[in-house]
Amino acid sequence: MAISFDKQVPRWVTGWLAFMVLLVTAMIIVGGATRLTNSGLSITEWAPITGALPPLTQADWIAEFERYKLIPEFEAEHPDMDLQGFKFIYFWEWAHRQLGRIIGLVFALPLLILTLQRKLPAGRGVWLYGILILIGIQGAIGWWMVHSGLQEGMVAVSQYRLAIHLGMAFIILGLLLWMLIEAWRGWNRTVSAPRGWLPPLLLVLIYVQIMAGAFVAGTDSGKTYNSWPLMDGDVVPSGYWIQSPFWRNIFENPAAIQFNHRMLAYIILVLFFAVLFRYRRSRVMRLPLFMLGLCLIWQVGLGIWTLLAVAPLNLALLHQFSSIIVFIVAVWMLSRWKKIR
Repeated sequence: MAISFDKQVPRWVTGWLAFMVLLVTAMIIVGGATRLTNSGLSITEWAPITGALPPLTQADWIAEFERYKLIPEFEAEHPDMDLQGFKFIYFWEWAHRQLGRIIGLVFALPLLILTLQRKLPAGRGVWLYGILILIGIQGAIGWWMVHSGLQEGMVAVSQYRLAIHLGMAFIILGLLLWMLIEAWRGWNRTVSAPRGWLPPLLLVLIYVQIMAGAFVAGTDSGKTYNSWPLMDGDVVPSGYWIQSPFWRNIFENPAAIQFNHRMLAYIILVLFFAVLFRYRRSRVMRLPLFMLGLCLIWQVGLGIWTLLAVAPLNLALLHQFSSIIVFIVAVWMLSRWKKIR
């Protein structure tokens, strides 16, 4: 029988959800580093149990390296790589997969305890088990993504599958964060949302922009058209529509992918100021809007800096980390918006 924690949520439950948010944030950061260091294909097999341990002997390392040499990426990206270099990229991918295992266990075990003790919060059990299912699906999506890069003629994972993988990670992060915010408030009954559509739309566009960033990373579009505000002297790059059918440009053409990413950033800024003007007198919204404004201005400025510097690893990673902060603050903003009467 489910019970409600309306008056007070056990402290360990709130801490558990907060820890899950931190773990998923770390997972996204490590995943970004794995992609940007071309490490994602270094482990060519999916072994959920036995893969928890890295190679333990020199012979094991050599055998793992020989398997990597058989895939197209090795010749295209790392033909001069030695065993030490392989260990570097291997550990990025291994750490990413290991974090996935840890996330699954750390979420499933406390949820099982709550279930056995019949202390699942009223109305939230379905959501919590839904998150657990999404975590399991995310692991399968991760291998589905890696498998795309192991095929003949592929030297990287599919940018479509990369975007789906990243998008699912942010969905999981958003749901966990929402559960945490509700737990912090005592898991009170959900109240009717205020009228309006601007704050939810702002969060949706921030999510879409993150997905667009996955296509930038997946196609290395940040290493082309490294000028601002124009793209090699044009507002709209001349190569925007070079692919056929036309829709492929949006997802496969670096010129179009980067242009769309830029335009979305400008649209998000305009929409943010519309939200700021609409709720400028709301005390509930004041702090989250102030924080979100700072984060958005920082993220846009950092994006321009990263572009002009031709997307070095340190700036690209910082840009991805900042996108997580923007998303978290936007979710917090939306939760405060729902408190407006």
